[in-house]
Amino acid sequence: MYAFSMKIHLLGASGSGVSTLGKALASRLQLDYFDSDAYFWAPSEPPFSQRREPSERNRLVMQDLQSSQGWVLGGSILNWGGAIFPPFDLIVFLYLPLELRMKRLEAREFARYGSVIYEDPERNRLFREFLAWARDYDENTGIANRTLQAHRAWLAEARAPVLEISGDLTVEERVLRVVEQLQEFG
Repeated sequence: MYAFSMKIHLLGASGSGVSTLGKALASRLQLDYFDSDAYFWAPSEPPFSQRREPSERNRLVMQDLQSSQGWVLGGSILNWGGAIFPPFDLIVFLYLPLELRMKRLEAREFARYGSVIYEDPERNRLFREFLAWARDYDENTGIANRTLQAHRAWLAEARAPVLEISGDLTVEERVLRVVEQLQEFG
């Protein structure tokens, strides 16, 4: 199977490195990169605060995937509907321990938005809600429907090979693991 026609899906908790790996892997394999957040969220201010209608989200992602011969799709697509996506050649699941992931998320959000996430009451509320949602991935207290348990159940039903990469590896180490897995396919 040639890399230019690969259809790879990456998923994991927010802050696990899905987008970073997805972009690096797409670049290495000369594939297009698509991020599920670009379809799930409508452009808004503040960002990531308005969900796109599911029918519009699905239409947009299908249009982009169908127009590309090979791609990496990063992000969770739980409950989007199986008929939207063509069969994946490989699914890569990233896992990082909760506390490391939370430190990365806090640093990322500050780098993206600056001190407004602490100083503006509304932005601080959204920031704290986001962190609680992200923490719930591992804790599964009912805040989020995108949890480790939900991802593991989805992966157990997957028809494509699944590569799990756990731990705090460099981006290059992760890329190499995926490339090695793809080379096993021939």
